[in-house]
Amino acid sequence: MSDIDSIETDDAPSTDNPYSQGIRAGETLYVSGYGPVDPETGAVVKGDVETQTGRVLDNIAAVVAEAGGDGLADVVKVTVYLTDLADYERVNEAYGARFGEEPPARVCVEVSRLPEDVRVELDAIAYLG
Repeated sequence: MSDIDSIETDDAPSTDNPYSQGIRAGETLYVSGYGPVDPETGAVVKGDVETQTGRVLDNIAAVVAEAGGDGLADVVKVTVYLTDLADYERVNEAYGARFGEEPPARVCVEVSRLPEDVRVELDAIAYLG
């Protein structure tokens, strides 16, 4: 019997695309990439990149919580995708405010384009042990 479960919540954006919001494999949760999309409306959140980063982190936290975790406190690895590295410091401010003194490991890359032409997307890995 497999110890792998798909995680789905109404508190994070859903899509018709063929992927899960998260996959729990044992005590590890892999959270799909999220842009700054409001789960209630399905619309991209308006505002600056800090506001959008906050929405992305809320989406990730919701998936972790649905899997039985403690939101961002259980995140151990994040990948940040930016369409413009000029946003790097501003994203760091919003990100750092949410993760505090012991942030997870992280990678940040600049990409040419993201779905719906958003400026920032993040995916995450959480440990739920």
